[in-house]
Amino acid sequence: MKTGLYIHVPFCIRKCPYCDFYSVSSHSDDTYRKYTDAVLRNIRRYTSGYPGLKFDTVYFGGGTPSVMPAGFFSEILYENRGFITDDAEITMEMNPKTAAVSKLSAIRKSGVNRISVGIQSAVDSELTDLGRIHNFAEAAKAVSDARSSGFENISGDLMIGIKGQNADTLVQSVHSLAELELQHISGYLLKIEPGTEYFRNRVSGEVPDEDMSADLYLLAVKTLAERGYFQYEISNFSKPGYESRHNLRYWKSREYIGIGPSAHSYFDGKRFEVPRSLADFTAADIQSETINEENPGSFFEKAMLVLRLAGGLRKSDFPDEFRSVAERAGKFRNTGLINITEESISFTPEGFLVSNALISELLG
Repeated sequence: MKTGLYIHVPFCIRKCPYCDFYSVSSHSDDTYRKYTDAVLRNIRRYTSGYPGLKFDTVYFGGGTPSVMPAGFFSEILYENRGFITDDAEITMEMNPKTAAVSKLSAIRKSGVNRISVGIQSAVDSELTDLGRIHNFAEAAKAVSDARSSGFENISGDLMIGIKGQNADTLVQSVHSLAELELQHISGYLLKIEPGTEYFRNRVSGEVPDEDMSADLYLLAVKTLAERGYFQYEISNFSKPGYESRHNLRYWKSREYIGIGPSAHSYFDGKRFEVPRSLADFTAADIQSETINEENPGSFFEKAMLVLRLAGGLRKSDFPDEFRSVAERAGKFRNTGLINITEESISFTPEGFLVSNALISELLG
């Protein structure tokens, strides 16, 4: 039984003002030890309870996983070596300021084979406004250090629609990231979430408006394509063969197990999540899991997720439902929002910008 493993590492040096993911400021070695022990016993619960379980993707997300000592990754991956496939994609998210060459080399030797670097922008003034603790030169060095440490699959994050950004600075960032010879780039439109510092400070009036953000997104898609990064999902672009296998699992409704405070899972026919509390997670023998859906996997859910992908909804995957969706899609045929063939229905970049409305129309 192949599945994915997501491990939420809830530690950060400093919380970014736009971030809504669960994290706390970095703690002591004792806190890291308690957290590591909790991760190990929770994974053990699954590997002992489900004979034949194999992880073909492992993802250390956060927070900032790279604040953890290299031994954390070695310990997790070594104990579970018998449950991780030989060809597994094993990703660690990294802040550019948190991993020297020696640490990266040790992490690579532990089995991590993919790095996702939170670059966000190549313009230092934009990075300052985002509250990042690095500048672009430090981000470029982090990518170089990762490569010299043996990583051949490196992704970088780019934020779109941020304070101070315009067409020129966005193109500058895209070209600068491409010059780093990354295999993958994630381009996220900024969304100001309730509860964040940005929300409390009402930053929404200082960032590009919805129309300008849409223009910037389409410009990013175009410029990334010119640099050899094809769009395979709303916010993700890669060189051929370097799509994120773990994230594709989410969009293709394949199961995965989430470990750690705020982690989500889709496993054993249910969707569930862990409460956002490090203290509760480390204190409990087994993490608390709140069921969100007892019977996930409906056509609506699967179609909604797969329509995030450039390949879209395929007749071969949904032969019974495809015809009715195609009929509804017909009225959008000449809008530039949807590609329709006899075998698939997919969104154009312009369609991705209004995907929620389109999905509502297509799926009823």
